[in-house]
Amino acid sequence: MVVLQLQFLLVPFLTSVMGAAQYMMQDAALMNYIDWRFLSLEKRLEKCNQDIRDYVEEFRDFSKMVLSRLAGLNNYKAEVKSGVENLLTRIERVQRDIDYFGSVTDSNTCTEVHEDLVKQQLFEEAEEKKKLKLMLNASCDHRLAGIKSLKVVKKTGDKHGSWMKDPGKKHTKIYLLNGSVNNVILEFANIMTFMESNHTLKARRVTLPFPWEGTGHIIYQGFLFYHRYGSLNEIIKFNIQKRNITDQMLLPGAGRIPAYKLSPSTKIDLAVDEQGLWAIHAEPETGGNIVITKINHITMAIEYTWDTSCNSKDAEAAFMACNTLYVVYNLPSGGTSRIQCVYDVLDAVNPYEIPVLHFPKHQGSHSTIHYNPKEKQLFAWGDGSQIIYKLHTKQKV
Repeated sequence: MVVLQLQFLLVPFLTSVMGAAQYMMQDAALMNYIDWRFLSLEKRLEKCNQDIRDYVEEFRDFSKMVLSRLAGLNNYKAEVKSGVENLLTRIERVQRDIDYFGSVTDSNTCTEVHEDLVKQQLFEEAEEKKKLKLMLNASCDHRLAGIKSLKVVKKTGDKHGSWMKDPGKKHTKIYLLNGSVNNVILEFANIMTFMESNHTLKARRVTLPFPWEGTGHIIYQGFLFYHRYGSLNEIIKFNIQKRNITDQMLLPGAGRIPAYKLSPSTKIDLAVDEQGLWAIHAEPETGGNIVITKINHITMAIEYTWDTSCNSKDAEAAFMACNTLYVVYNLPSGGTSRIQCVYDVLDAVNPYEIPVLHFPKHQGSHSTIHYNPKEKQLFAWGDGSQIIYKLHTKQKV
């Protein structure tokens, strides 16, 4: 009886225990399935994230490549534009030559030129010279006969640079432009302030929107004219007082080779004399000979261009004085600088009658030589020294 009662009690208990065990096994299986699904989702998410990272990296590389190609296209566009402008200028020169030869020769036969044609050609050349004399003010009648003395004003800055006064203004300010690539002008009240030991603390700093290239910049009538760094032949006109760009121009044919072989950083050398603003450069088509261009400093328009016989090989600098180009030569290792080639745009100076003019005392090289028509002196930068050369002049014949 007792056994039957026990069996009666154990059967329901065992049944409930087995049911609970069965539910637990089902729950465990469900948890395992859920874990497996989560792991599967995590792997898929990780793969998706990796794919996104790969796509982003690939897109970045593609963007860099596209930007690089665009930059290259912009440079190529600028070069092509400059090349076209240079070609147009040369076509005009060739056309003038063709017109000239066509006016004095017969294209079909080798007969003598008619006397009337010769007279016409001579008349046109005389008229052209008259126009040039009017444009360049023929009253400027002196030429360089010697370099009397030098004064080392200071030694400051890099090996290359330029310093100057503004010959178009009455003030006595000194401007220092250090280095062949920079965008900061130092302005001093006068030369005494510039010569002080703590001169940089007293200088007014003028920052340019674009840096210059080379050392061939010039300051004239309150404006800085300079070759823009990174451009082939862009010349910028910058108002120093207002600190803004007022104009700019391209100089056809310039910028492809240095103006002087011994000053490779200077592709365009700007100069000022009694007649105003000039540009000096060299061209490969002329065999490296120097080309000078008269520029209207107000309108930034080209007035006239001359191909000279002065070569840029072994040249270190040049300057304009009274319509005449004086080219300074030296040894590649440095030595005594000398003026060995002279070109007068009005043919008022016979270059063969002028002896070689040596610079006194200074041994080394010059990165810049600028003529100041107001003081009739040369402001030079030689191996980090700021030098003034006094000149001896004679009247042109």
